[in-house]
Amino acid sequence: MLKDILSQNPRDSFARYGLAMEYLNSGKLPEALDEFETLLKEHPDYTAGYFMAAQTLSKASRSDEAKKMLQQGIAAAQRTGNEHARSEMEGMLSDLS
Repeated sequence: MLKDILSQNPRDSFARYGLAMEYLNSGKLPEALDEFETLLKEHPDYTAGYFMAAQTLSKASRSDEAKKMLQQGIAAAQRTGNEHARSEMEGMLSDLS
């Protein structure tokens, strides 16, 4: 269903995030990361995407990339005034360091 929505509207951020999460929950990490990458290119202020992409990268044992993703996400959270997301990402970044 999410793929159908995206075929009609490829810029639908909610559907793109949902598809990435479905891939993640199914253990399809490369596919999830591809969807997160597309999401964040088109919607650079979608803070939840950075956090979940970083968690996916961490699961894939790619901690350096996860740290970079978190830094980008923290910057996005600061731009949008999303203090909760910023705090969560800073906590994860601290755990990875």
